[in-house]
Amino acid sequence: KPRDPKGGILTLEFMRKLLLQGGLIAIAALIAFYTGLKNSSETACTMAFAVLTLARLFHGFNCRSEQTILKIGFWSNPFSIGAFLAGVLLLNAVLFIPLLQRLFSVSMLENWQILWIYILAIFPTLVIQGVRMVNTEVYQHVRRK
Repeated sequence: KPRDPKGGILTLEFMRKLLLQGGLIAIAALIAFYTGLKNSSETACTMAFAVLTLARLFHGFNCRSEQTILKIGFWSNPFSIGAFLAGVLLLNAVLFIPLLQRLFSVSMLENWQILWIYILAIFPTLVIQGVRMVNTEVYQHVRRK
């Protein structure tokens, strides 16, 4: 449902969520950067860029509702799925097509680095969804008593 138009946008609760969820994405990007730094600074920047981009695409599923994605249904918004897939396709084009690699100044990545990017990028969304599931269970348990 829409928010109260008289209420402020930057509420304390909103700021808390922003910091926690943004912090999770930032940590994932920093881990990617540090991992890539073992190869080169170019690889580090490429991995951080890819994780940040992909994590933001995954985070779009968190932004759809305060409920878990399982409760609202993963396929309930086809436009959200389409936007996610388009974003993943564009990111992969930048990472794998030589012309776009040069244009975006990204380095070639090894298969394990690509896998690591996807793992790090989905991690914040899994944590956020997991916390929502636990909070829902706790709320329902307290409500039953």
